[in-house]
Amino acid sequence: MGDLENGTGTVGASADRVLSATAETTGRLDKVLADALPDLTRSRLKALIEDGRATIDGGTVRDPSARVKPGQSLTVAVPPAAPAKAEPQAIPLDIVYEDDWLLVVNKPAGLVVHPAPGNRDGTLVNALLAHCGASLSGIGGVARPGIVHRLDKDTSGLMVVAKTDAAHVALKAQFLDRSLTRTYWALAHGVPWPRQGSIDAPIGRSPRNRKKMAAVAGGRSALTNYQTITTFSRCASLLECRLQTGRTHQIRVHLASIGHPVIGDPLYGRTNKRAGAETLTLERQALHAKILSFIHPSTQQRMRFEVDIPNDMKALVTKLELIQ
Repeated sequence: MGDLENGTGTVGASADRVLSATAETTGRLDKVLADALPDLTRSRLKALIEDGRATIDGGTVRDPSARVKPGQSLTVAVPPAAPAKAEPQAIPLDIVYEDDWLLVVNKPAGLVVHPAPGNRDGTLVNALLAHCGASLSGIGGVARPGIVHRLDKDTSGLMVVAKTDAAHVALKAQFLDRSLTRTYWALAHGVPWPRQGSIDAPIGRSPRNRKKMAAVAGGRSALTNYQTITTFSRCASLLECRLQTGRTHQIRVHLASIGHPVIGDPLYGRTNKRAGAETLTLERQALHAKILSFIHPSTQQRMRFEVDIPNDMKALVTKLELIQ
């Protein structure tokens, strides 16, 4: 597939993001598009094609299995996500810091950050709306008010939330220029060598399982620095990981790519039979956002926050310390 170009167009009454490419190989339309658009699943593309949102050489095609020939021009129009207006819900929050501009929360494992299909309520956003009131609505968008970055549902730890549009813009900019820093602690299978280093591997959609990400050629650049804090025999280690980029599942993918996946990771992990499956298990990935540092949007002072690993990871550390 050739280079993709983004544009806007109109399909029906909605404004769409139009993606175009020139086919380089022969194949089914849905598969060719899926290979070119890693952010969209094949099932999503199939639905878009059946909805009349794909063209071959300018002609609308509704059959996902339509054959594509090299040199043909392809487009697919992706409609904007329907805003999911969240409702306030009285969900307890562990607030580490708060002022008129922002707040920092310690998110527990199991809490989804924002509403999405399958998790329409009971999210961090619902809790924030209840805590902050109407002032939060609309900051950063209707579907994700106040959210500057996210953590996976089963990753615990620190997040910063914007309470004003100015704070949202400033914090987003710090993500781009990397002046906002995030440090994670992870319990991983095995012991990496060298004990300290960098994992520089681009990340994209896995060609084998499109529900997963992977270290793949042609993916988006991704860099994780790590150092070993302690080891447990040779079966596990406690690692400190510092993100230099912010890709989906970055730490989980990078550690798995060097053969040391996060313990308990349902997507990228494994069991260690040598140590005993009952020892190297956790109900979620053993990953915690421990340190967060950024420049305050108003005072311009650097702020640093740190929270300890939660009890489930502490309990696992205790078990691992008994391994000889």
